[in-house]
Amino acid sequence: MSNAFRDLLRKVGSGVHTGEDLTRAEAAAATRMILLQEATPAQIGAFLIAHRIKRPTGEELAGMLDAYDELGPKLQPIDSPKPAIVLGLPYDGRERTAPVSPLTALLLTAAGQPVVMHGSDRMPTKYGVPLVEIWQGLGVDWTGLSLAQTQQVFEATGLGFIYLPQHFPQAQVIFDYRDQIGKRPPFATMELIWCPYTGDAHIISGFVHPPTEIMFQVALALRGISTFTTVKGLEGSCDLPRERTVIIGMSSPNTPHETTIVPLERLHLVPREFGFGSKNVPLGSTSQLVEDMHSVLQGKPSELMQTALWNSGFYLWRSGVCPDIKSGIAKAEDLFTSGQVAQTLHKISQIVGSISRSLVQQVHA
Repeated sequence: MSNAFRDLLRKVGSGVHTGEDLTRAEAAAATRMILLQEATPAQIGAFLIAHRIKRPTGEELAGMLDAYDELGPKLQPIDSPKPAIVLGLPYDGRERTAPVSPLTALLLTAAGQPVVMHGSDRMPTKYGVPLVEIWQGLGVDWTGLSLAQTQQVFEATGLGFIYLPQHFPQAQVIFDYRDQIGKRPPFATMELIWCPYTGDAHIISGFVHPPTEIMFQVALALRGISTFTTVKGLEGSCDLPRERTVIIGMSSPNTPHETTIVPLERLHLVPREFGFGSKNVPLGSTSQLVEDMHSVLQGKPSELMQTALWNSGFYLWRSGVCPDIKSGIAKAEDLFTSGQVAQTLHKISQIVGSISRSLVQQVHA
C-alpha cells in the first residue's frame, strides 16, 4: 500500500465539509502513482469514485496533464507552417449520432492542415464505436504501429493517431477501473485536452457541460497553452450538431489575461443560416457508417455528406485555411467531389499497409 497515495485519497474523499481539492503537484503525483500502479487497486478505485463525486478542478486537470506529459507518448514536430490540430474526442465513442471526425481529419490533411488524433478500443462507460474501428473500416489500421512508425506516417501524410494500448499501456489501467466503477472518472475529462504532440498545437476539445469548459480554460492556462477551441458538440465530441445552435469557444491568445484563465470569444453558429437542415445523422452499424463514409469520399450527396461539409467548412475556417465558413464549405465540397480527400486516404492506407506488411515479413524472417 502507498501511504503517500492514501494521504491524497483522504484529502479528496473526506466528504463535502472536510474534503479538499488537490494542488496541481498533488494531482500530478496521484496520477503518476495510478499510472505506475504504485497505489493498490483498492486505493485507485476509491480515488477515482471519490474524485468523480467531488468533481475535478482546473488545477487538478493541469496536474493530471503534467503526469501524462511526463509518462505518455508524444509525436515530434513535423515540417509544417501550421500548428497541428489535436482533436479531443471522448474515448468511449459514440452510440446515437454518426461521427464524422475521421472525414474531417482526412479533409484537413488534404488541405495541408496537420491533424493528431488519439484514442483506444471500445471503452466504458458507453462502449460506443471508437475511432480506431472506423479507421480500420476505412482501410487504415493504426493498432499495430509503434510510436516511431506512427511518427513516420505523420511526417509523410500530416495525420497521426496515438493508440493507447500500443503507445501508452499504463493509461489502460484506468479503463479497467472505469468499467468496474461504472462512471467516467475525471481522467475522462482530462483526456479531452491531452496533447500528445510536442510541436505547435491547436487543441480542439468537445464538451457537454459548461463547467467543463471553464475547467479547460483554467487547466490550459496553467500549462501555458493559449491556442484552443471548445465545441459543445455531438455526444461531447468535436462534431458540430445540425439540430441546434452550435456553441463554440475560441481562445484569444493575444488578449491580456490572468494566469488562471484564458478568455474565450463566444461564437454561436446556426446551421440553417449556412444551408444545412436541422437533422443529425443517426448511428447504425459500424459497417453501414463506413459504407456511408466511402460514399462521401466518392463525392456522392447524402445526409452524412451534409454533416461532413458543415464540419469541414468550419474547421477549414478555424484553422485559417479559408477566410470564412462559407468559403470553407465550398472548398470542402470541392475537395470531396474532386477525389482529393479519397486520394489522401489512399496514401495514408498505402503507407500504413506497407509498414504493417514489413512487420509481418520481419516476424516470419
